[in-house]
Amino acid sequence: MKLADSHCHLNYKGLIEQQQEVLARARSTGVVAMLNIATRENEWDAVIATAEREPDVWATVGIHPNEADRYPDVDTRRLVERAAHPRVAGIGETGLDYYYEHSDRERQQTSFRAHLAACRETGLPVVVHTRDAEDDTLAILRDELGKGAFPGVIHCFTGTADFARQALALGFYISISGIVTFKNARDLQDTARWLPRERLLVETDAPFLAPVPHRGKLGEPAYVADTCRFLAELRGEDGDALAEATRANFHALFAKTAA
Repeated sequence: MKLADSHCHLNYKGLIEQQQEVLARARSTGVVAMLNIATRENEWDAVIATAEREPDVWATVGIHPNEADRYPDVDTRRLVERAAHPRVAGIGETGLDYYYEHSDRERQQTSFRAHLAACRETGLPVVVHTRDAEDDTLAILRDELGKGAFPGVIHCFTGTADFARQALALGFYISISGIVTFKNARDLQDTARWLPRERLLVETDAPFLAPVPHRGKLGEPAYVADTCRFLAELRGEDGDALAEATRANFHALFAKTAA
């Protein structure tokens, strides 16, 4: 089984202190590619440095919507400049979070659009975070796609089936996290059964959202294998085949990782 963890935070507290051990455990379970996601400008250098050091790790640059108020000066130009680095494979995570509302909604939307403009300019995919903001997320994506195409993924998908269908119609990939293994995730499981294999990714969002049977522990990329096995059983598919398909999808979307 060869897997790609399409979304993890290797430089976050809990993982950074034992990063080499975390990477070794991931590799031992068949993880051959990891995307190390940035959420704040002050961590871009460290996230990129990890990708420079580790041949199976790539980086993104972006501002999480909950951090949008803290980084109002991060614009398209700054994102494009940093995204030129050969180990930066995507832009984000960005999007809208109306659940916590740690940042003003208008500021989140402005930041989101700046990231999407950077994706248009660079051709890199956007990593979208959306929570309690499906309508606005879709409206902004449609509006920005009308100005020029860009690829992307809805990460850690927990939305409605209708949202999934509309995101797929826009050409987006859907990434499934360990949440799908939770007993109370019946709606997500129903959606995950029919998502087209050619648009499916798997992720850990480590150090968060450790799947069953690790729930309650610190999440890490090794656990993407558990999520993939659960997802394969849920869909009635062979686990190795689904792992290979999601890994191929990862490299297709994040094209720099395939070089």
